[in-house]
Amino acid sequence: MHFGCGAGLLAYLTAQRLAELWWAKQNEARLFAAGGVEYGHSHLRLMMLLHFVWLLGLWGLAYDHSVQPVFLVLFILLQIARFWVLFTLGRRWTIRVIVISGEKLVRSGPYRWLRHPNYAIVVGEIAVVPLALSLPFYALVFSLLNTILLSIRIAQENAALAANALNRGR
Repeated sequence: MHFGCGAGLLAYLTAQRLAELWWAKQNEARLFAAGGVEYGHSHLRLMMLLHFVWLLGLWGLAYDHSVQPVFLVLFILLQIARFWVLFTLGRRWTIRVIVISGEKLVRSGPYRWLRHPNYAIVVGEIAVVPLALSLPFYALVFSLLNTILLSIRIAQENAALAANALNRGR
């Protein structure tokens, strides 16, 4: 078994995702303790499954691939944007949609320009990582699947945020 540069990229991505899951759990516990209410739970397992299968498939198909430099640069830029989102949301960042009644929306950092910057970054990652590993069809298939799931997720998140905005107005 020969591990190439692709294994390094995938090892980083795997460690990052595991760290983010741990951090999300910590934040979820705090948000629930503060009275947070979860919305859109029905699609969460499917989203987690999609990301797990995406990453597992990349390990199975491309651990020994070289990494295309142009796409590696794009990936690094996406990581900078990801950390910007994570630091902007801080203790509010989770993989779930949890709303605390009366809380105001975050309007700083990348949220000044985009309503859902984290999802834009994920869309980029789902495509760029397989492209960096010379898997264009894989990038296309998972990008399409991710788009379907994100259309559900964003609609549910927008509804939750709108309901919270109505509660703030009362």
